[in-house]
Order: sequence, then C-alpha cells, then structure tokens
Amino acid sequence: MILRLLGLVAFVLASAFVPANAGEAELRTAISKFAGVRNFQATEAVVLELAATGDAKVERSLASLADGALYFRKADGGVFIGKEKGAAVELLDPLTGETVGEAGKAEVAKIKINNALRRTIRDALGALTLGSADPARRLAAAATMFRSPDPAAIPSLDAAIAAEQVASVRTALEQARAAAVLVSTLPDADKFAAVARIGARGDRDALSLLTAFEAATEGSLRETAASAIRGIESRLALWAALQNVWYGIALGSVLLLAAIGLAITFGVMGVINMAHGEMVMLGAYTTFVVQNVIRTSFPGLFDWSLAIALPLAFLVAGGVGLAIERGIIRFLYGRPLETLLATWGVSLILQQAVRSLFGPTNREVGNPSWMSGGFDIGQMSITWNRFWIVIFALAVFAVLLYLMKRTRWGLQMRAVTANRRMAASMGIRTPLIDALTFALGSGIAGIAGVALSQIDNVSPNLGQGYIIDSFMVVVFGGVGNLWGTLVGAMSLGILNKFLEPFAGAVLGKILVLVLIILFIQKRPRGLFALKGRAVEA
Repeated sequence: MILRLLGLVAFVLASAFVPANAGEAELRTAISKFAGVRNFQATEAVVLELAATGDAKVERSLASLADGALYFRKADGGVFIGKEKGAAVELLDPLTGETVGEAGKAEVAKIKINNALRRTIRDALGALTLGSADPARRLAAAATMFRSPDPAAIPSLDAAIAAEQVASVRTALEQARAAAVLVSTLPDADKFAAVARIGARGDRDALSLLTAFEAATEGSLRETAASAIRGIESRLALWAALQNVWYGIALGSVLLLAAIGLAITFGVMGVINMAHGEMVMLGAYTTFVVQNVIRTSFPGLFDWSLAIALPLAFLVAGGVGLAIERGIIRFLYGRPLETLLATWGVSLILQQAVRSLFGPTNREVGNPSWMSGGFDIGQMSITWNRFWIVIFALAVFAVLLYLMKRTRWGLQMRAVTANRRMAASMGIRTPLIDALTFALGSGIAGIAGVALSQIDNVSPNLGQGYIIDSFMVVVFGGVGNLWGTLVGAMSLGILNKFLEPFAGAVLGKILVLVLIILFIQKRPRGLFALKGRAVEA
C-alpha cells in the first residue's frame, strides 16, 4: 500500500513539474513489461511505472488491464488490447487503440489481476486524470473522487492541490480531499475541517455525503454535521425557489408570445378570436416543414432552420389571419357572440385541414445545436432552449413596443384603440387598420409557434393548450396594453410554477383562474387599463 501511494504521489508531482511526457518508445517499453510479470506485485510495479510517466496515452492500456482485456502474445511477448471474436482475439495497439491483427486464443494469454490491483489501477487512472494538462479533465476527476471518496487517494490529492494553479479546480480538489477525510481514520480535528468545507459546497452531493457521515458518527462531530446539513438544506430551499422563479419566467415568456398578438387584436378591434391558437399551430407546422426540407436537401443549414422558419411562419399565419379578417370578421363587427362562434368554427376547420395534410400524430421538430443542452448557475439549471425563448419573447415585445410607440401605423392603431369614431373622423382608415392589425397579431402568433415547437409537441391541437391562458393574460394585464401583457404573462407564469408543487398542474390552473376572477371583480379593466378608450356597442 505504501509503495502504491508513494508511486502515485511521485506521479502527480512529476506530471506537475516535468514539462513533457515520456516518449512513445519509452511508453511501449514500459507496457511490454506486462508480458514478463510472474506475480501481482510485479504487475503493480509496472502499473505504477506507467502512472509515473504522467502520459494520458497509458490510460487506455491501464483501463483495459482493469477490465481484463490486456493480453500478451506468447511468441514474441507483444502486449495488446484484446477483443474476443469466437475462436480468435482481435489485437489492438495499447496506445492508439488501432487494430493491428488477430491471433488465436491459444496464441495469447490474458494478464491477470486481483481486487487489490484493481484498486491500484483505479487510483492510478484517477491520478493520471488529476495530472492532465486539461483543467476540465482535472475538474471532472475531482468531482468523481468527491462522489466516491477513498482515503487512499488523500496523498495524491494533496500533491495535486499543491501543484494546481486553477482556482476552481483547486477548490474541487480540496472538496474531494475533505470527502476522503470523512471516510478515513484521520483525527477528529481533520474531520471537523472536512465537514466545514463540504458544508460550504452546499449542493445535493454534499448533503448526501454529510447525511451518511452523520448517521455513522457520534458526539460533537455528529452535531457539527447536523448543523452543516441544516445549512445546506436552507440554501437548497432558496435555490429551489429561484429555480421555480426561472421556470415561471420561462412559462411566462411562452404565454407572452402566445398572448401578445391576441392583446393587440382584442384591444384594437374588440374581437374575441378563438382561432388565435391555430395561428400558433400554423407557425409550429411551418417550422416542421422548413426543417424537413432542410434535412432532405440542405442538411448543412439545420442550425439556421429557426431563422429561416421565423419570417415564413409570420407570413403564413399573418396571411391566414388577413384572409379570416377580410373574409369573415369584417362582416361581424359589433356582434361579439357571432364573431366568437365564427372564429371557433374557423379553428376547427384549420385543425382538420392540418390533420388531413400532416396526420393526427405528433410531429418531430429538432433543436439546433445552439438550443441543445444547458448550463448551471449555482444549484439552478437553465436549458438553452428555454433561455433563448425568453430572450426571443423579450425581443418580440421590444419590437412591438417600438412599432406601437414610434411609427405612424402604431399611432393609428393606438388612436383606433382609444376612440374608433374619433380616429375615423380624423381620416384614419379604420377598416385597413383592422385588417393589418389582425394580420400582425396572427403573424406574431405564428412566430410564437416557432418558439413553442422547441419545447412542446407539434400537433393539430397545439394551440388549444394556450388559448385560454392567453385570454387570462390579456384580461389580467389590461386589454390592448403591451406592458400589461408582459406583466400579466410573467406574473401568471411564476404563480403557476409556485402553485404546481402543492396543488398539481390542473388544480394549480384552476386556482389561478379563480384568483383572476376575484381580481377582475375589483379591477374589471385589468392591471393597466387603457385611458380614454371608448366603449362601443
């Protein structure tokens, strides 16, 4: 044991201070010594010699030895990684892993190991990774050693800590050492310090380690561990709350995208458009079609598929919305019940048309590489697709705000919203504003569908899951008010995510609806009511 530990320490120190690894010829010479071993002690000496080179190329041969896949050829003593294939063994180079030929099973012999040697090899591989030139590999090795603490690794960790120059890696190594101290026979003073360090880490791995330590110890050490556990649980509760806030913001951004177009059309035209959800669905299917074309004809452009789909989805949904307004809704102004029934009928027609074209099953829409995976902030996980949807929703909001406040068309829309008759008397063509506004609201719903295709199933019923929530956002925030829509969407998103753990998803939505009904009783025009808006028949 002492020889093994000293060998590993020597390796880490060597890898930290020697500028270059051993040459390939020296590595092959060292590996060839496996062919001449006669006992486990001799095999261990070769393992330590390889580890002391500090060269990552030997990891392959050591890992194969641990797996029982390292052979030597009886004829010439050559050492290879072997893969059994029936009566033959495929021979691979121990450094490169390339196939170099085959041999019969009788022509080669497996290098045998025992459990003690497996531990030696495991420590050697860990030490090799600790001495890697890549900080990410050293960090990963420290994380692995933290989760699987071993007192035998303390000397190698000490050496690695002394040589480490990267602060984040050094911290991880110190935490791994503290974990090893907890399961060691070192004095209690060392364990008190280890508990403090692990408690400062404050994640679930630390909580699990300290919980096991608390159950296995007594006295003041146990009390110290219990105190550290309570501290970790408090921090985790705070991070859980922040995680829920993030989930709420992500949901709120989805609701904002789905509702903001509805807020414009409802505010300007007073039309309850039950087909608004189908505009979202059309945008999602436009994304599906674009990705299918790219996959079959231009696979290199897949990462640009969403950028290509956005304007097309806006044009498709906006065009359909314009056709609905010109063909149906303009004949029904001032008749809200007939408008509601007509747009509901249109929504059923659009759903059935999509079922006939694409089938009733869910369609797969892929994530570009830049929307895959995620990252962590403390104990909070953030996925890239949700992150970019939040950014996209805020960008759409900013563009619409500019359009409404800084353009002639926006001024005319606000005038029609405030007082339709007065706007008409000032020369504003209110029918044209209605048509363009409905097309704009539908187009925004279409680009919302592009975003939703990244986080939800694309199916003919996609829009139905958001239409009620969209109306709640619009009514809660204030009809026709963009800032009200933003605040309403984020508020309802966060409220939903905090209610779900206690009441469940369905009951949580019901509670939100009840709260909105109670709120509307006090403020029937929402959080941010438009001033001066005429109430027309």
